[in-house]
Formats: sequence, structure tokens, C-alpha cells
Amino acid sequence: MPDGILRRLGIADLECLVRLERAQSHPWTRGQLETTLTDGSVCVLGIESGGELSGHAVVARLPFEAELQAMLVAPDKRRRGLAARLLVAVIEQARRWGSERLLLEVRASNRAAIGLYRSTGFEEDGRRRAYYPAIPGEPAGPGRGTGAPREDAVLMSRRL
Repeated sequence: MPDGILRRLGIADLECLVRLERAQSHPWTRGQLETTLTDGSVCVLGIESGGELSGHAVVARLPFEAELQAMLVAPDKRRRGLAARLLVAVIEQARRWGSERLLLEVRASNRAAIGLYRSTGFEEDGRRRAYYPAIPGEPAGPGRGTGAPREDAVLMSRRL
């Protein structure tokens, strides 16, 4: 069993969330995070380990579906099962809302995330070509074309 305390985050967690977001190449802004934390149709889940916020997931309630809008685990906390725990909690939240499906999109190059999603029943529904900005310093690769400045999004969903 991986370590960590899983809980719903609130506005009091804003500073911790901002610090965690800075671990990625295209972090959400402070304003976006504050809006998300105060939106009644959004649930922000966090996982703490070692006394600090180690990961978070943002899931939004839609009329018939739910959408995983973001999931992030701190680089030094990866490969410990934290993302899998967050994803299970997201699925449970979507079920509590009565959602029929859970939707998400992920960078085509994020093989670890795609593998996690597939292992929990997600299937690929399609792609959005050149959807994501390129990651600074990353070479062109699958889904990005030769030297393309943007990267494809893989659209995935699972029935609940």
C-alpha cells in the first residue's frame, strides 16, 4: 500500500497547490487554481506524503459525464502508486455524482499516464492534433511530427 493521506483540497491548500504545480512545464496559474478550488462543480483531490502535498487531481462534474482535467504527482514522489490512488478516488467521485462516463485527455508522449488509464479501463476515443504546447527542451516525437511545436492529445474515456 502506498503511503499518503488522500483528501479533498480547499482554498486553504492554495499555496501548497501552487508549489506543486510549479513542478511541471506548463503549470496552472494561481488564479486558475483559486477558481478551481472554489468552483462547486469541481472536486480537487490531494494526496499528502512526508508532510507535504505530493499530488493532486482535478475532476469536473458535467451534465452527464465527469472530466479529469488534471492530475499531477511531484517528480520525486512518482512510481509509488500515488497517481493510481488519485485516479481511483476520481472514479469514485464521478460515480457519487452519478456520471455515466469519465473523460480525459493526455499528451500522446505520456506513456506512463496512458498505461495507468488503460489499466483502469479507459479506452482511446480519438486525438486532437497539435493540441498541447511543446514541452521546452523535449525533442519532437510520436504524435508531435518532425520538429512540430505542438503535441497531440489522446482522448480517453471509461464507462462508470
